[in-house]
Amino acid sequence: MKKIVLTLALALALANVNAQTKTENADSADRYNKWSVELAAGVNKPQSPFTENYFTTTPSFFTGDLGVRYMFNNKFGLKVDAGYNSFTSKDNSVDFDSKYYRANLQAVANLGRIMNFETWTKTFGLLGHAGFGLAQLENKDLHVKDRMGNFIGGITGQIRLSDRFALTGDFTTIVNTAQNVTFDGNSTIDSRGFSGVIYNGTIGLNVYLGSNTKHADWVVISKQTDLTDLENKLAELQNLVNNKVPEKQIVIEKQISAPVVSDKDIVKEMINDKYYSVYFDFNKATPIENSTAAIDVILTYLRKNPSASIDIIGYADQVGSSEYNDKLSNTRANNVKTIFEKAGIAPSRLNVVAGGADTSIQKDSEEAIRLARRVTFKVK
Repeated sequence: MKKIVLTLALALALANVNAQTKTENADSADRYNKWSVELAAGVNKPQSPFTENYFTTTPSFFTGDLGVRYMFNNKFGLKVDAGYNSFTSKDNSVDFDSKYYRANLQAVANLGRIMNFETWTKTFGLLGHAGFGLAQLENKDLHVKDRMGNFIGGITGQIRLSDRFALTGDFTTIVNTAQNVTFDGNSTIDSRGFSGVIYNGTIGLNVYLGSNTKHADWVVISKQTDLTDLENKLAELQNLVNNKVPEKQIVIEKQISAPVVSDKDIVKEMINDKYYSVYFDFNKATPIENSTAAIDVILTYLRKNPSASIDIIGYADQVGSSEYNDKLSNTRANNVKTIFEKAGIAPSRLNVVAGGADTSIQKDSEEAIRLARRVTFKVK
């Protein structure tokens, strides 16, 4: 009987953690938007080639960019974009007015997800992009049209405004190949390799398209929870139970009496070992639905052991300031205390402890961070 009770109790804890992970995976896998439109405008600096005494300001106006991006998953995608640069003379330069048009196919890497930005922010992101395309340099005054190829690469910082919009800041380098005319349009060059270099800096907006709530840029896909530690603990607790069984059995009238083991001690140890925890969503103080089973176990224990009291220890993840996390962890613990009080447990048996940020859990993945947002218990 004792092994059945032990197994069922631990199974409940395993199911609670596993259900939480499955919920996260169900919310993440292929249930996010993959398309976006990118609009940006800013400045440029054509570095070379130029005819002597021709040059632009630093920086030079105007640069525009329009792109459409598709993400295969939350880390990698492709985008097609078109750009426009205006190159005009500086005050002490010989006058000229050239235009540069381009179209590019680029690979995109969501560096924010690759580098686990979610461990410290939900607001800032980072994209890397690189590719190739075609371009044309025009100077209508000189009747110049120079077609060329190019290679492009850059970094885009993101500030998440909502599930539909993100503000961007981008720095891009373009290297032209087979450029035959200087940027001012006044001289020809003999170049079959790489020649022209342009730097662009823009500020823009990502507009996310689709019927789902989040876009791939901001979705964290969790891996399945590793239950090895819990399974090992199950073996330890089973050994603990076996060691508590008396080696000597009392024989009365040739009948062997069954050894008696107190199941409540096992449950107490599991509670104190944090197998029954109440979990919370990011920046929330209301327990998630999957935590009701753990609350029921604690309530049952307190009702069956009226002399027992319990510490309710609240935790937050490591995102945010220490002051904020202390406040949030205290609010979470008090909300769980309120649930117990409404269920008939005397307030004098319930002690709230604000644990602040749970530094015992590594912050190297969204899964680990999610497990840190919890309330644990210690029976006294």
